[in-house]
Amino acid sequence: MAYRNGTYVAFHANNTSDPTASDMKYYNTLRMWKVRDKDGDFEFVNSHEKRDIRDWSTKETLKNALRERMKNSKHLLLIIGSTTKLDTDWIPFEIAYAVDNCEIPIIAAYPAYDKIMAPSALSFLWPKALEDRINNGTAKVIHIPFKKEPIVDAVSQFDFDNPPRGGLVYYSKEAYESWGYIS
Repeated sequence: MAYRNGTYVAFHANNTSDPTASDMKYYNTLRMWKVRDKDGDFEFVNSHEKRDIRDWSTKETLKNALRERMKNSKHLLLIIGSTTKLDTDWIPFEIAYAVDNCEIPIIAAYPAYDKIMAPSALSFLWPKALEDRINNGTAKVIHIPFKKEPIVDAVSQFDFDNPPRGGLVYYSKEAYESWGYIS
């Protein structure tokens, strides 16, 4: 059995290597938070840094490496931006494998929002793979803004042993007040 301690991060790269032109900028923000964390509160074991992929020659080779990374992860942090739904290749594969095979929960983080109090109102952003699994009850998802405090809390709280209790879970008003996002 794999040692499942990592956070697998999925984001829409938008078929570009320019990190400012895709959701890769949010992935890089996570990496920056980890490097700059002086208090040690940003516990983030990046599954993508555990094993280097040396052979990118075939899509199947890459898929096998991503499967291995997900098997070693305790949850999937899915960054949902305005173009995520447009990805018909990697994001659907990652969601399907994470939920259907690894049975890990999803932390859905939305960069354009300061709080998430009605996740179903954001369904217009969801990739079909996520929407289908929320609707059929197989995805266990906490919906949060892409902000450090909610990500720290979700990453420390939700995993394969302690998933959210459904597909439309969100933090309370009190949680957002404690983080200073609302008063």
